[in-house]
Amino acid sequence: MQKDRTSEWFVPRFGSKNFRIGVGILFLPYTGMVISFAAWGSFAVDFSLERLVAICLLYFLALGISAHFLDSLGSKTKPWGVLPKKYIWTASLLSLGGAFVIGIYYAFLDSPLLFPIGVAESFFLFAYNLELFKGRFHNNATFVISWGILPVLAGSAIQTNTITIETLLLSGLAGGLSYILIKTSRKYKDLKKQFTDSLEIYKKEAILKIISIGVIASTVFYFILRHA
Repeated sequence: MQKDRTSEWFVPRFGSKNFRIGVGILFLPYTGMVISFAAWGSFAVDFSLERLVAICLLYFLALGISAHFLDSLGSKTKPWGVLPKKYIWTASLLSLGGAFVIGIYYAFLDSPLLFPIGVAESFFLFAYNLELFKGRFHNNATFVISWGILPVLAGSAIQTNTITIETLLLSGLAGGLSYILIKTSRKYKDLKKQFTDSLEIYKKEAILKIISIGVIASTVFYFILRHA
């Protein structure tokens, strides 16, 4: 039976336990996938490199760091162990504050569509990861919206303050991939806890790797082609 998540494929095998937990808690492949979705939104319109970097950094701070740190507090199973709450809250709120600064700056500058997107993402960030309202929003639908659809919309909004047909199509694709990821991830975690079928665990892990790494690699490759 899996007692914690330090044996996960995205956790480094080297370094101290605290280092491995610190890296693991960021879920870097999944964080990279969400950042890629934000980049997709920018790619759907005429984009500036500065704003592309800004929206990617925003999502790394807000979801990559803040959301995952809050999840370590809100989770009933404590897969990373009992971590110091003061440290977790401080790191999470500082990261979220940095994301707010970026988002508010561009929202007031010329991209007011970021306001409703930011409000929705902020609500889901706390409601999903801290399992507020008796865990009512800790479900696949919330994950798909906040980790798949909204990042694409935000990536487009920060560039041109518009939501185009291409943006909607890409958000639908991102939502679909996010749904497959979360469904597979939940099954994968259940299998790891039960340790019933190593072949089935391997298959689920392979799907998670293909989706997350595939999205990141294709995004980077597309960006390079655009700027070659």
